Amino acid sequence: MKRIWCIPALALLLSGCVPSEEAETVENEEAETALIPSIQLDEQYYRTLLPYKESAARGMIVNRLNTRYDIEEAGTGLMRLAQRQFSPDDYYFQEGQQLTADEIRAWLGRKSADNPEGLNPADERTAEQKEGGTAPPPEVLAHIIEQNYLVKTDEDTISLGGIAIGLALNSVYYSKDGSRSAEESIPENELTEAGKRIADEVAKRLRQKEGLADVPIVVGLFRQNERNAIVPGSYIAVGTVPPGKTEAGNWQPVQEEHIIFPTSNPAEKYRETDTAFRNFEQDVQEYFSDFTSVVGTGYYEGEALRELKIEIPVQFYSATEVIGFTQYVTGLLGDHFQNNALIEISIVSANGPEALVVREAGAAEPDVHIYR
Repeated sequence: MKRIWCIPALALLLSGCVPSEEAETVENEEAETALIPSIQLDEQYYRTLLPYKESAARGMIVNRLNTRYDIEEAGTGLMRLAQRQFSPDDYYFQEGQQLTADEIRAWLGRKSADNPEGLNPADERTAEQKEGGTAPPPEVLAHIIEQNYLVKTDEDTISLGGIAIGLALNSVYYSKDGSRSAEESIPENELTEAGKRIADEVAKRLRQKEGLADVPIVVGLFRQNERNAIVPGSYIAVGTVPPGKTEAGNWQPVQEEHIIFPTSNPAEKYRETDTAFRNFEQDVQEYFSDFTSVVGTGYYEGEALRELKIEIPVQFYSATEVIGFTQYVTGLLGDHFQNNALIEISIVSANGPEALVVREAGAAEPDVHIYR
């Protein structure tokens, strides 16, 4: 078993685990000085300019998406889609700086005389219909996520090289009219069609902004999950807006899915992982005299499992017990799971995280971190 004492959270933050190297100093188009970190932790992660600039609409996402799972996946999933056009080798990440909070707030509203910029359908019910309980048309658009991708224009200058826009769409619309509450499922084909229309309008508006006429744009349609879901939704389509164009095209389906294990879904592609997970869970439970629940979340691209995160909640009384159980679980990882996907096992107690076991896809041995 290999033990390490530093694992960067989400591989985005860096502490004392790597040698220190001098960061590169550059200027942006506003002649502001920024630092480019000298180290790129992994080819799938973008380097981020320092000081870190937050999006003007950053805090709005909490109130617009249904679960914390959707909040995280809407951002990280959009970054995966952006990599198809903006290589992490050549581009640097920055939170969206082009759309203001007021703009996004207006765009997320219903279209009306008071809000002509609204991208959700107008409520055209008559007073009689409202009194009779007729529900308003569902609001399809839940949120707009913007990400900027910067590129070097010469040795000391960076500029905006691309924009990624994530349109979070409601798979279920929850409405409240006075004392009446209702929910309405929106079929995926209708969701996709509405999302593409909204994408064209967003692209048109971005093109009208100074300096954005020829910036490539990637647009992803994110189908957010229902309120009580314990896994996130996923992106269902991605399109591009070439320089100079005002409409999104080249739409491609995105085959991504998040699955809870153990699963009751009989689909063939989940069966091998589900069997391995159930056997792993059974061996974990044999370690304890009382029942220990084990929950797994799998991330699939197409037919292939790419990532499996497992959480084991436990009750421990000593550091030696943590070490012993972690060693046991690390052995089970090798016994039950093939190394064709990233496997991450978190051991947690009421006191917080106790241990983390991570095996990268293709790796022979996992890395293990026991929190002290």
